[in-house]
Amino acid sequence: MIEPQPLVAMIHAVPAAHRIAEEAFAQEFPQATVWNVLDDRLLDDARGAGGLTGALRRRMLRLIGHVMDGGAQALLLTCSSYGEVVDTARTLWKAPVLKSDEAMFKAALAGPYGRIAVVASTPPAVPAAVAQLEALVPAVRPDRPVDIVTALSEEAAGARPEEAARHLADALRAAGGADADVVLLAQYSLTPARDALADLLGVPVLDGAGAAARELRGLLVPAGAPAVAS
Repeated sequence: MIEPQPLVAMIHAVPAAHRIAEEAFAQEFPQATVWNVLDDRLLDDARGAGGLTGALRRRMLRLIGHVMDGGAQALLLTCSSYGEVVDTARTLWKAPVLKSDEAMFKAALAGPYGRIAVVASTPPAVPAAVAQLEALVPAVRPDRPVDIVTALSEEAAGARPEEAARHLADALRAAGGADADVVLLAQYSLTPARDALADLLGVPVLDGAGAAARELRGLLVPAGAPAVAS
């Protein structure tokens, strides 16, 4: 275990993720001292290149090296597009390094949920989330079946939380997922709609930042330690 206020770094490719992740850590892991690093060209450059290039992977690894050299005791990479770089980072550094939604997917698979819904407001987020979720099944849930249903509502993008929740709920019902046991938000930008969506659907709704904060708290803070705001 680490000291009472462990330094947790977060690398962001979208400015909005900075605020959402910080709010999640303030609520779920107040003991952490949060260090935010933003490169707001990461996503645009990946899109322009048609995906991750060797240069972009090296660029992300340099950012990871920067925070590790600065004393970070854990890292959350909030951009799902660069998640594959985490696998390389884990071979280079001993500190915990989490992909954006990895903790959320593991929590959903480890829970008592038979049918898992994934909702998004941008088309690329759906297959990316499902691929990550399915990849974790053999390790986290090898002996229980899982049924995954997806829903997309582009109208939810940029909408106010209550409106976004309604759009997502409508999309999920239209996709035949009204009977899902849990709903996963495939993007950090949807986190403000989490509670309203849970109220509309009557089931738990999980977000990536909150799940990551809880996992890192469990890894870095001794059980029973007081919640001390950073």
